[in-house]
Amino acid sequence: MFQAKGIPKECVDCSCDILVHMCGRFARSSKPDVIIREFGVKKTLISPEPSYNISPSQDIAVLSSKGEKQLVTCRWGFMPSKNLTTGYKMINARSETVAEKPVFRAAFLKHRCLVIADGFFEWQKGEKKKTPYYIRLKSRRPFGFAGLYHAWTSPEGEVICTCTIITTNANDLLAQVHDRMPVIIPKDKEDLWLDTDMHDQDILLGLLRPYPAEEMEMYPVSSNVNYPKYNSPEAVEPIV
Repeated sequence: MFQAKGIPKECVDCSCDILVHMCGRFARSSKPDVIIREFGVKKTLISPEPSYNISPSQDIAVLSSKGEKQLVTCRWGFMPSKNLTTGYKMINARSETVAEKPVFRAAFLKHRCLVIADGFFEWQKGEKKKTPYYIRLKSRRPFGFAGLYHAWTSPEGEVICTCTIITTNANDLLAQVHDRMPVIIPKDKEDLWLDTDMHDQDILLGLLRPYPAEEMEMYPVSSNVNYPKYNSPEAVEPIV
């Protein structure tokens, strides 16, 4: 059985939920030029190739704004301390408490970002097993999860960008398989979310809503996505 570094063995099939409020897998299938065009990127420090089964502790493509939109790499798992394993558990932050929790409060006001994705996975519980589903926009366009980042310094002195994805209540589509979903920032609100001069909590919290169900689609996919090292375009293809 494959296992990504830092992920508890019992979590490789998304059967546990340690400080996690959605199942931690998503896909980024768009090529770099598409991402640059769709998000109006002005500065690219990376050229992220498609990845179809992104798991906690892996590097992810993140859009931040420091005077201009920058495409950078962050490690998925918010790490506010020197405890590396703790960070892997902080892959999500709840929208209801993100502005209040000491661990996320400063980042919510100063270090917001968009985590680039084309879709994400969720598992529906059955009597004997869980069925994986892939969820994406009907438009098939890439989108940005609401994210927070933090520059973490390792005990060896290495500075690493770490990141978490904010979750909210599931919309009517996702509610069929899970009670939570990642926050997707609407295209016309992306600049507002990234604006480093925006500190109004009420306005920011107002962006953390379930994405409209009628603009999304969901279908079952192969159980191979249970394994973090399974990274193939077939991971996001519907099964018959």
